[in-house]
Amino acid sequence: MNDARKSAWDKLALHPDPTLTELFAGDPGRVDKLGGRIELGANGILFDWSKTHLTDDLIADFEELAKAANFDEMRRRLFAGEVVNPTENRAAEHTALRSVGKESSVEEAEALRARMQMLVEAIHDGALGEVNHLIHVGIGGSALGPALAVDALARDFPKVDVHVVSNIDGVALEEAFAACDPHTTLIAVASKTFTTIETMTNAQSALKWLENNDVADPTGKVIALTAAPEKAVEWGVDETRILPFAESVGGRYSVWSSIGFPVAIAIGWEEFQQFLDGAAAVDRHFRDTDGAANLPLRAAFADLYYARIKGAETRAVFAYDERLGLLPDYLQQLEMESNGKSVTADGEPVDGPTAPITWGGVGTDAQHAVFQLLHQGTHLVPIDFIASVEPGDALDPAHHRILLMNCFAQGAALMAGKQSDDPARSYAGNRPSATILCDDLDPATLGALIAFHEHRTFANAVLMGINPFDQFGVELGKEIARKIEKGGERFDPSTEALLSLAGLAE
Repeated sequence: MNDARKSAWDKLALHPDPTLTELFAGDPGRVDKLGGRIELGANGILFDWSKTHLTDDLIADFEELAKAANFDEMRRRLFAGEVVNPTENRAAEHTALRSVGKESSVEEAEALRARMQMLVEAIHDGALGEVNHLIHVGIGGSALGPALAVDALARDFPKVDVHVVSNIDGVALEEAFAACDPHTTLIAVASKTFTTIETMTNAQSALKWLENNDVADPTGKVIALTAAPEKAVEWGVDETRILPFAESVGGRYSVWSSIGFPVAIAIGWEEFQQFLDGAAAVDRHFRDTDGAANLPLRAAFADLYYARIKGAETRAVFAYDERLGLLPDYLQQLEMESNGKSVTADGEPVDGPTAPITWGGVGTDAQHAVFQLLHQGTHLVPIDFIASVEPGDALDPAHHRILLMNCFAQGAALMAGKQSDDPARSYAGNRPSATILCDDLDPATLGALIAFHEHRTFANAVLMGINPFDQFGVELGKEIARKIEKGGERFDPSTEALLSLAGLAE
């Protein structure tokens, strides 16, 4: 850590610790000061950090930390398509997929997107026969992004019934088979290398399912989504049904590429383009806005205050919208795989906590499951509440009023608390939360929400001096699984006993 960064962190640790109630009492303009909007054409998103412990002085010192961490330069490198992943000597060009980035990369992405558009529209027009279902097989970012977007948007724009399967557990694939007619089903195989064992095993089983149901030319029903098109050709996929994406696009940032094919199939091309446009609006805000007015950077200030200064080990996300039920799962991978590191980008040990454990759920269900701990437990858990002003249903408006009232009431209660002579009925209060309030949950808004969290994750990484774009931590378990499959290796007594009990021992 350079001297300027160390000095900035030391200064941040010396700030006083007033309660949230005291902060509101001392600053009548706090709501406006710590709120901000990103406009998305007819709609937009409000971000409110007023119920966090951020203050003018804290923000000023975090801005000094950003300077010491060379934030502006790292952001420039990201959008310029320069190396920001030093361990793999790679750029990270997911913003180019949204037409914001290095000109040549944007042009390449637009050409690949045009290819995907032609295939999507041809399928919708019946060029591949009747298509009512798509089974999308992938894992990690190749499944989490599409699953989130399809679940959030396909209710309003249903074109093709999409099932996303990631688990190697055959039960998951059988559930998809049971919901689909094999004669009107396409299979999308999403793998950057086209060698991922879970994905390719599921893909082979999907082909066998088509064969067993007398589908002519099963491989003709396969769409390959990959950065290794030559591997897809070797596997038997026709070149006309291969949708490539660039090697510089990481898995958890890939829903904007051809990995988004199931999203476009499910909701239509025009809506998929709106999804990209919403993300691009956040890209431009993040690229062009400096200091605390930059909303993903401001979110990182709050994140790091709680994780590094106050010792919070987790961060909770509660979506008060059934359509965002998969958002906490998506953010787990985005944040924990990106920033769950123990060394800096220079290979030195980190100087403090990095990514907190991200978890969450859907309101109001979560209120009857985990909010007991949040209100009266001993853990400090900063919370994000996410909701939409417009409902996603056409039922009695009472449903949505009750939903939003519960969302806002939880933030108010966590902050204010309530004292009682009975300790079991006493609430300490002073528990932080932020609120992300969407005007409506449409494709552009979902794209903006995802891009906001991508840039928030990047900003956190830069301020901590770590590389968010590699993920070597996922490799060791895979390596040992391959050794088990190959045989001839000995393991610890517990693992040996488990292998024996499961019938996997030699």
